[in-house]
Amino acid sequence: MSLANQNLILVVDDNFNELKILSTFLENNGFQIAIASDGLSALKLSHQICPDLILLASLMPDIDGFQTYCCLNKSPITKDIPVIFTANYNDSRNIVKAINLGAVDYLTKPFKQEEVLSRIQLHLRLHSLTLKLQQQNKFLIEDIEARHIKESNLVKITQKLEERVEERVNQLSLALHELQKTQKELLAREAKFQHDALHDDLTGLPNRSWLMEQLQTIIKSANKNTNLQYAVLSIGLDRFKVVNDSLGHLVGDELLQKVALRLQACLSHAGKIARFGGDEFMIVLEDIKSTDDAIFLAEDIQEQLKLPFKLAGYEVFVGVSIGITLSTLMEYNSPIDVLRDAGIAMSLAKQAGKGRYEVLTPQNKTRAIARLQLENDLRQAIEREEFYLEYQPIYSLSTGQLQGFEALVRWNHPSRGRVAPAEFIPTVEEIGLIDRLGFWVLQEATRQLSKWQHEFPHHSLLVMNVNLSAKQLKQIKLLKQIDSLFSELGLPPNCLKLEITESSFLKTSSEEINMLHQLRQKGIGLCIDDFGTGYSSLSRLHNFPVNTIKVDRSFVNRLGTGSGETEIVQTIVNLAHNLGLDLVAEGIETPEQLQKLQELGYELGQGYLFSKPLNCQRARQLLSNVV
Repeated sequence: MSLANQNLILVVDDNFNELKILSTFLENNGFQIAIASDGLSALKLSHQICPDLILLASLMPDIDGFQTYCCLNKSPITKDIPVIFTANYNDSRNIVKAINLGAVDYLTKPFKQEEVLSRIQLHLRLHSLTLKLQQQNKFLIEDIEARHIKESNLVKITQKLEERVEERVNQLSLALHELQKTQKELLAREAKFQHDALHDDLTGLPNRSWLMEQLQTIIKSANKNTNLQYAVLSIGLDRFKVVNDSLGHLVGDELLQKVALRLQACLSHAGKIARFGGDEFMIVLEDIKSTDDAIFLAEDIQEQLKLPFKLAGYEVFVGVSIGITLSTLMEYNSPIDVLRDAGIAMSLAKQAGKGRYEVLTPQNKTRAIARLQLENDLRQAIEREEFYLEYQPIYSLSTGQLQGFEALVRWNHPSRGRVAPAEFIPTVEEIGLIDRLGFWVLQEATRQLSKWQHEFPHHSLLVMNVNLSAKQLKQIKLLKQIDSLFSELGLPPNCLKLEITESSFLKTSSEEINMLHQLRQKGIGLCIDDFGTGYSSLSRLHNFPVNTIKVDRSFVNRLGTGSGETEIVQTIVNLAHNLGLDLVAEGIETPEQLQKLQELGYELGQGYLFSKPLNCQRARQLLSNVV
């Protein structure tokens, strides 16, 4: 009969799936298995069945593995049962705690079947040997304590005792050798685990945990010695995602390894480097003389990382953004605060255009926190229904009749009140919310137009102008969204006009131009907004399927100033009319501007001379007053 068939193992784990997998594996290898899903059940069951070995999960609700082990160790029935703890691979503290408590070994999840089997068999052999030695020792003591031994048997007894002593010495020697071997293996594994727990698998650099320990020591020293200055640099790759997505994760991993080597080459003996996670690295400079020490290192790193990396047959270029926090500018008591501020500084560098470094000061930290708060508020604003629309009327400059509205998004912040679009729209685009907000605006504006057209049938030809971002134009789902809205509301396509800025038009790809053609084919109007800010667009107008141009308000503001703007505007008018396009002027504020625009041949206009943007109620009132 094999060793496995003679042994009973108690498996304890609150995770049902892991309990089932492990117990099934052991049963398939000939072991008898008992299971428990918590510490109390394990204690009760172990006293009933007295297993040969216990596999005990370290973390469980109520009574955890460590408390369970202590209870087992106190009971005379279970104190000699070998216990192997099971823990997650990265759970270094609990593994060390288990060894210190007296566990014979530990196994890390996910389990390796060969390792599980060999460890269990080793400790079962050791336990079996220990039990045999204890039993033999008991027999020896009984023999020695026997009081009625006949003299004629003394020689035999002596010989027998000598044989048993020799046998026991041999067994003890074997057991000692096995124990020493096991102890060496455990020490080696513990040393490797301690190293792995503090180092990054991919680059071999120290990791976040190691960095936290180092920073804690440095901060304590600096707080005791005011002359000790230190700096922390947070280094983030600017184009890592592009490399990862285009060349694959293996190439991305190789890039990180080579970046780590270059960063190490930039450091003097005083610097400490760690991989913080993803494409972010941290460097700690101890005992610096001035801010320049950190800045010189940042500049050197940027120069070295500008050089190409040879990866998978390609020359790959990546830049870095570096955030610097200094103990001379900020006071710290916690490593978490230092690393947070270094990360803030790195974010500021990326926001400033990437490929830069930024030194954190109290002033720009305040701005960064305000920006972060703005981002968080924006992410919640849609769900909280804090956005609303205002509608600026658009009039015919020849007849003075109302032609439509431009829908303008507004934000009513719960504590700050009304926030200007210029403050939040760029941030909405940067954090990837423009698609959601843009669709909400499109949906809200068309639904409102549908209500007005039903309420005021004589305004059935009103057109709603809605701004469309460049990112929305890249979304394939845009056409389906618009089709769905028209189907829901029963609106004709020509009642919607999408405004796209001139800068976005100039960057359109062939796929996006195809999208514009499909929109026009549906009958939806397209308008180039802020036209004239990029003069190169004049020669490209015929490439775009637009039917309206909205001239930038800066031209309107300068009409009649003698600065040559009238001639430029006249050129735009002539070109637009030759292409069969309507012209809209925005920002009309004076009767003189209106007269000049009428003379130039503008069809449509909007501005404070006619009306400020109106909320829904006032826009409805305007419609009710217009016949």
